[in-house]
Amino acid sequence: MYKKTAVFRYLASLGLACSAIVLVGCAAVQTTGSGSVGVERKQYMSGLVSESALEQESAQQYTTLMGQARAQGALDVNAAQTQRVKAITQKLIRQVSVFRPDAVNWKWETHVLDSDEVNAWCMPGGKMAVYSGLINKIKPSDAELAAVIGHEMAHALREHSREQVSQQMATNIGLSVLSAVTGVGATADLGGALSKVMFTLPNSRTHEAEADRIGVELAARAGYDPRAAVTLWQKMGALGSGSAQPEFLSTHPSPASRSADLTQAAAKVMPLYQQASGKK
Repeated sequence: MYKKTAVFRYLASLGLACSAIVLVGCAAVQTTGSGSVGVERKQYMSGLVSESALEQESAQQYTTLMGQARAQGALDVNAAQTQRVKAITQKLIRQVSVFRPDAVNWKWETHVLDSDEVNAWCMPGGKMAVYSGLINKIKPSDAELAAVIGHEMAHALREHSREQVSQQMATNIGLSVLSAVTGVGATADLGGALSKVMFTLPNSRTHEAEADRIGVELAARAGYDPRAAVTLWQKMGALGSGSAQPEFLSTHPSPASRSADLTQAAAKVMPLYQQASGKK
C-alpha cells in the first residue's frame, strides 16, 4: 500500500481521482441489456483497458491455472461433478443473449477444481471454475448450483473486472503524478491488475447486487427455480457462521438485505421460469 502522506490527501481533496479518469479516457458504457431484473447502471471504462485485451489476458491466465491444476491432479477429478457443472453451465450460456448477444460467441470454458475451498469464479470472456468444496460442503441442488454459476457468469457479462481494472489504471495515473512530489513510483500491468481483481480484491456491493439479479434471471430462463438463489445464500451464510468462513464468502460479502433483494428479483422472473420449465 502507498503511504497516505499529507500531500496525497491534499491532492485527493482537489479531485485527483476525477482528473485521473479524464486522463485515461474513461467513457460511460452499458455493457449489458437491462433484462427483466432491470440492471441499468452506466459503467466507466478506460480506453487503456480494451475488452479484447482483457479477454486475451484472461485466456492466457486461465490456461496456466488449468495446466497447474492438471499437473497437481486437481482438474476435473470427479467425472460426475464435472458433467453436472458443465451441463448446468451450458443451459445458462444459451440464455446470455438476453443481456448481450455477443457473449453467445465467447469461448466459454468450465472446469471443476479439486479443492476444499467453497468458491467459484468466471474470468472475462467466459473462462470458469467451480471448486469441489462448494459442491461437497454446500451440497447444492441443481437450481442452487445454477444460481452460483449464473452469478459468476453475470460478473463476466457486466465486465466487472474491466471496470475495476479501469479504476486501478486511473488510480495509478494519479499516483504517478504524486511520485514527482513524494518519490513513490507507481506501475501497472494488465496481467497483474486482472489477477488482483479476480483473486484478491472483493467485489463491491453494487457489483454483487448486479450479479445476483442477472444470475437469477439466467437461471430462471434456463428452467431453474430462481428462488433457489435465496436458499443458496442461506446455506452459504450458515457455513460462514462457523470457525472457518468459506473463501467464497470472503470475496462475496452478503449484506443483510441480500435475501430480500434476491427474493424480489426471483419474483420478477418467476413467469420466465414457469414458461421455461412448464410449471405453474
